[in-house]
Amino acid sequence: MAQVKINDIKILSDKHFVLKQIDYELQQKNGEWENQKREVFDHGNAVSAVLYNKEQKTVSLTRQFRIATYVNGNTSGMLTETCAGLIDKNESPEETIKREIQEETGYTVEEIQKAGQAYTSAGSLTELLYLYVAPYTKDQKVSEGGGLKKEGENVEVIEMPFDEAIQMLENGDIQDAKTIILLQYARLKGLV
Repeated sequence: MAQVKINDIKILSDKHFVLKQIDYELQQKNGEWENQKREVFDHGNAVSAVLYNKEQKTVSLTRQFRIATYVNGNTSGMLTETCAGLIDKNESPEETIKREIQEETGYTVEEIQKAGQAYTSAGSLTELLYLYVAPYTKDQKVSEGGGLKKEGENVEVIEMPFDEAIQMLENGDIQDAKTIILLQYARLKGLV
């Protein structure tokens, strides 16, 4: 177990999320203490789910503009993803994923199964991502989805054959980590 002493925490930005600079000491294997400073981005924990229809052999994914990918070389800025969102205060991960599924895809699902949880980029992000799979049928569609306009969301819902999604993954057309993990999970477990 790591021995850590926090010396100082400075808030560098708290406009939308919180960026901190943490000055700490970490005890090394030889017993000596080493001083380090790191920036840590805290935007809360999140959820993501892949919706699958076993009978139709389809998955429901989303597509939307992501500025971080655009400034890092994604010329269109568009990303194909599983639906996802941040966990609101006083909401469980399970409640959040059901809400996000309805907001983004227009489906109301009752049955969800946890596929795991993972830190998304432990070197700089505090985010813990809860991963789910959820079966859906056409009769569970209650709206067009598309996300919440008040949150600046403009989400395209894409229903496609599971094999096509796997082909996109293998071709490198799907580059979102949570989506890669969940599609591979669905494939490994034979969900579709």
